[in-house]
Amino acid sequence: MSAEGCLFCAIATGERPGNVVLSDEVAFAFLDARPVFKGHVLVAPAAHAETLTDLPASSVGPFFERVQAVAAAVERGLEAGGTFVAMNNRISQSVPHLHVHVVPRNRKDGLRGFFWPRTAYDGPGEAETYASRVREALLTP
Repeated sequence: MSAEGCLFCAIATGERPGNVVLSDEVAFAFLDARPVFKGHVLVAPAAHAETLTDLPASSVGPFFERVQAVAAAVERGLEAGGTFVAMNNRISQSVPHLHVHVVPRNRKDGLRGFFWPRTAYDGPGEAETYASRVREALLTP
């Protein structure tokens, strides 16, 4: 199923060009048009889903099997030392179709750590407060 006007759905159906590297009933993967490094691949579910929380639970495992396969292929095919695998949900998600970035990495490639600043909890009490809020949210859908 595709969403009207979705760029990634149009690439999946061939309506828009894309350097597709994988396409099956579960997922499709293609080169990012604006790669962090050459060989940067986006893996997206074949059925339109905007975010990870929109993807049916029964599709999560098969989808991430494709992500895993693409990560391995990027390393082997591009002789990369490893990969950076990441996903945005809503914030910083430039196309509203779930997708996972698989970026080839090599030592001293210039990419340093994460793209965002780090912070610290104000002691174990504050950390426990955050942990408690997430545990509670897991119990109530």
